[in-house]
Amino acid sequence: MRWFRFCLMIAAMAFLVACAVEGPNPGPDGNVRVTVTTAQIADLVKNVGGNRVKVTALMGPGTDPHLYKASQGDIGRLSSAHIVFYNGCMLEGRMTDILERIARAGRPAASVALAERLDPARLTHPPQFEGHPDPHIWMDVSLWAQTIPIVVQELSAIDPAGQEEYQKNGEAYSEVLRTLHEKVKQQIQTIPKERRVLVTAHDAFGYFGRAYDIEVTGLQGISTASEFGLQDLQRLVNLIVERQIKAVFVESSVPRRSIEALVEGCKARGHEIRIGGELYSDAMGPEDTPEGTYVGMIEHNVHTIVEALK
Repeated sequence: MRWFRFCLMIAAMAFLVACAVEGPNPGPDGNVRVTVTTAQIADLVKNVGGNRVKVTALMGPGTDPHLYKASQGDIGRLSSAHIVFYNGCMLEGRMTDILERIARAGRPAASVALAERLDPARLTHPPQFEGHPDPHIWMDVSLWAQTIPIVVQELSAIDPAGQEEYQKNGEAYSEVLRTLHEKVKQQIQTIPKERRVLVTAHDAFGYFGRAYDIEVTGLQGISTASEFGLQDLQRLVNLIVERQIKAVFVESSVPRRSIEALVEGCKARGHEIRIGGELYSDAMGPEDTPEGTYVGMIEHNVHTIVEALK
C-alpha cells in the first residue's frame, strides 16, 4: 500500500509538472510565460501584457542579434514558454533555425515572428540582404506600432480571460507610439536638409531614414555578420569628404573600430570628422535606464543625431 501511495504521488507530481510546462496557466500575477529574443520585443510585450505576463529576453544590452548563438539555457527558456516572440526576417541570424523548428514542432506554445506578420508592402528589400527584407522594423516608430495588434491577438489566444486588458493596454501604447512618431519627425526636420546625413557602423537605420526623411548609409551591410572591406571604407570616406559631413556615429552593439577606421580615413584625406555619439540600433540600453525602454532608446537616438548634425 505504501508503494502504491508513493507511485500515485510521483504520478501526480509528474502530471502537475507536465501541465506547468505544456499548457498556459494565465492569470493576473505574471503566469503567462513569454520568451522573446530582443529587448525591444520584451518592452513591447510588457507594455501590452502588463501584470498578466512574465517576460524573459534572451539578448541583453550591447548584444548583436545577428551574431547571437543560443545557449543550452536559452533552449530551455524557449521550450518552457507559453509563447515565443521573435523579430524574424533573419535578424536573429544563427538562431533562426532553432526558432523555426520550435514553430514547426507542434508544441502547445506559439512561435511568432513579428516582422513577418506585417504587411510585406511596408518592408524594404535592400539588395545587400540577399533577398530578405530589412529586419530593423523598430527604427520606424509607426511601423513598430503595427506589431501591437499582433501581440494583443496572440496573448489573447492563449489567455482569453485577459483579452480586454491586452486590448486596453495595446490601445494605450499605440497612442504613446503615435505621439513619439510625430515628435521624431518634428525633431529631425530641425536639421538643415544638406546636413541630414546619418553615417553609422551598419545599415540598421534604413526604416528610420525612410520614415523621417534623413539620408542613411552604413559602413557594413544590414547584417554585421560580414566584415567591412577596404572598398566599403573608401566609398564612405569619399562620400563624407565630398559632402563635408561633420559627424558619424558608433552603435552600442557594434565594435567601435569600424567607425574609428572611418574617422582615420577621413583624416588622411585632410577632412576632420568627429564621432557624434553612440546610438542604440540592434540593442537597447541597460535595464532601469531611460534607454532601456523602446521609447527612451528612440528619444536618445534622435537627441544624439540632432545635436551632432544640427
